[in-house]
Amino acid sequence: MRGYTAPMTVTETAAAAAAVGRRERKKQRTREALIDAAFALFAEKGFEATTVEEIADAVDVSSRTFFRYFASKEDVALTFQAEQHDAVFAALAERPADEPVITALRRAAVSMARACELGELGFDPSRFQCLMDLIRDSPAILAGSLEHAQKKQIALTGALAERMGVDPADDLRPHIAASTAIAAFQAATDVMRCGRLGYRALSEAVDAAFALIEEGLNFPSNAPTGPTDEV
Repeated sequence: MRGYTAPMTVTETAAAAAAVGRRERKKQRTREALIDAAFALFAEKGFEATTVEEIADAVDVSSRTFFRYFASKEDVALTFQAEQHDAVFAALAERPADEPVITALRRAAVSMARACELGELGFDPSRFQCLMDLIRDSPAILAGSLEHAQKKQIALTGALAERMGVDPADDLRPHIAASTAIAAFQAATDVMRCGRLGYRALSEAVDAAFALIEEGLNFPSNAPTGPTDEV
């Protein structure tokens, strides 16, 4: 019959799936190699002095291949923040539905910080320190980090509003909770970078930062919405 294509056999389907799996694993290895090379060069030469060509050469790929994975070297440097974002949202989704929002955020943020410490997000403590140094020293990375934090705050506001059962257009609380949570995490990373307060691990500093705000902003989940008449 004209135009008819016979369906693949079970063996052919399995072979096709295996081929796709191999391609995806190869892509992931290339992506990870580019990140490894980039951070090694950032630590050695500094962000501004490192070029895309040098990163690509270190992995023995072309610049064109680099741009299939990343839009820029800034994108490579900030990939960890995207990983953090995904990890926090995943951990938050697993928290009990009736858990107050700051408590849930605290547990989610500490979980993510521990994953960082264990290298589960692809960033060990030395690479995390390198990123903190880049944010401090490079205006381009600082700008990108702030832009990412703003986007994360907007997304987190929506997630918290859903968790609380409120409309963020009518309720200030999810906005306050999201912005405060991001500030708490930033404060924790700042004190870890300067090393002055004696915290031994990022997760410890994150937990302490959230503990300071937990009681004051611990809104209940599924709370009624609406403005208050109190002044």
